[in-house]
This record gives sequence, C-alpha cells and structure tokens, in this order.
Amino acid sequence: MSTPTMTASPLPSAVDVRELLEGLLGREVEATLGTGAVNPAEAPGAVVGVFTDDKGSLRAILIIDLALAAYAGAAIALLPLPQAEKAVANQALSENLLENIFEVLNVAASLFNHEGAPHVKLFESYKPEETLPADVQKWVLAFVRRLDMELDVSGYGKGRVSVLAL
Repeated sequence: MSTPTMTASPLPSAVDVRELLEGLLGREVEATLGTGAVNPAEAPGAVVGVFTDDKGSLRAILIIDLALAAYAGAAIALLPLPQAEKAVANQALSENLLENIFEVLNVAASLFNHEGAPHVKLFESYKPEETLPADVQKWVLAFVRRLDMELDVSGYGKGRVSVLAL
C-alpha cells in the first residue's frame, strides 16, 4: 500500500456518517461531535477499516471502538441487545458481530466516493487488538482531516468512531 497522493479523498460530514448508519441499520442514530480520537492500541481495541484507491494508495481510515462495533454489528442483523452487551462486557466481538461490522465498513466506502475524487474501496479490515501495519498506524492519531464522534444507535447503545481522510 502506498501513501496518499496529491488529490485527497473528501472528509464526510457527521450528517453523512449518521445517515449512512441509519440507512444500514434501519433505526435512528444520534451523533455527538468532538469526543476525541479512537485509539485502537488502547484496550479493548477497535475495529479498523483501511480504504485505498484503484492504485493502492491509502485514502481513508475508519476506526470504530468495540462498543459501537458491537451495537452496530448487532443492529444490522437484528440480533438481540444482550448479545451486543455481552460482547461489550467481555471486551470481545463474536465472529458474527465481526462479520457484520466488516460489512458496515465495506458499505462505508461510499462516504469517500464523490465526483472528482479518487474511487475508494475497503482494502482491509482489522479486528480489535490486532496489530496494524506501520503505514496505517502512523495515521491513527495524526493531525489530519478527521472526524471524531460518538454515535448512539437507538435501542442498542453508543460508542465512538474516528473517520480519517488522507
């Protein structure tokens, strides 16, 4: 994977992120901005989606804390709340919750695909506490165009997400 080039991917708005999740989950999602960066190196970790353009250049990163991954992963499949709560309490996502949140990441590529911008696709997904490649890790807490927010999935719970556009 190469580093970003001159034409940057657009940073989606908080409304774009919230509406994408509402559409996928079929339920209301409330957003609160400025909640601080999600650091996947801190326990219990976070789900990380790495997005590249057609030339393999890194374009965007989504970092979803374990709580939001559990709640959104359960909500998209209409799994009962206790399954998500158990994942949060145990600080571990089940295989089906991981599969579900990885699908959310796949669809989230649409947040970065706009006319005049490079076409972006999900390149790789990482599980909580999985070691990130150095070329991804260096951007996680960097001062770049980013959106750090908390999302509350109606009927499930809340967690944080960081969206980085490179």
